Amino acid sequence: MAINIFFLVVISYLIGSIPFAYILTLISGHGDIRKIGSGNVGATNVLRTGKKSLAILVLFLDVFKGLLPITILFFYYDLEFSNFLLIFIGSFSILGHIFPIWLKFKGGKGVATYIGFLMGIDFKLGLIFILFWLLIAYVKRYSSLASIFSLIIIPFGGLFLSYNNEIIYILIFLSILIIIKHASNIKRLVNSSENKIKF
Repeated sequence: MAINIFFLVVISYLIGSIPFAYILTLISGHGDIRKIGSGNVGATNVLRTGKKSLAILVLFLDVFKGLLPITILFFYYDLEFSNFLLIFIGSFSILGHIFPIWLKFKGGKGVATYIGFLMGIDFKLGLIFILFWLLIAYVKRYSSLASIFSLIIIPFGGLFLSYNNEIIYILIFLSILIIIKHASNIKRLVNSSENKIKF
């Protein structure tokens, strides 16, 4: 059983570690995404290439790689493993995105992949994230601020949906990790130098 769990963790991590922002930006002729804008390997930075369609594609794929592992896990292993163990294994897709082995463990911030992961656990949980993100983004015009607030809200969303404490702890850990990855954005928010969203 332990070998099987290890295998599933590795697969989940490897799916999450596919750096779509890096690959698609490179093959589309825009160069190394790590040398563009903020250098972040994510959809928001891909947008700085001026190719909205490319950024949307990266966003979709980053969400999908968070959704795919947890969906497969629940479909095939629902009777074999507990929900906590399935969610624990699926969470490695987010760690893969943030720390991809292919890019020397320097990846994106993990928000899109986290949304996909949440959608795989429970559509309502993913919807809570998206609704709060849209609300904060519309009112304050900061993508990073919207992400941070939504990340803080998610563990409470888990409590509202009556998840057990072990699952809430996973959500708290992931939210804190992704917020830490926004350290540079937080500094810019404090200094009022963060870029605003243009609707």
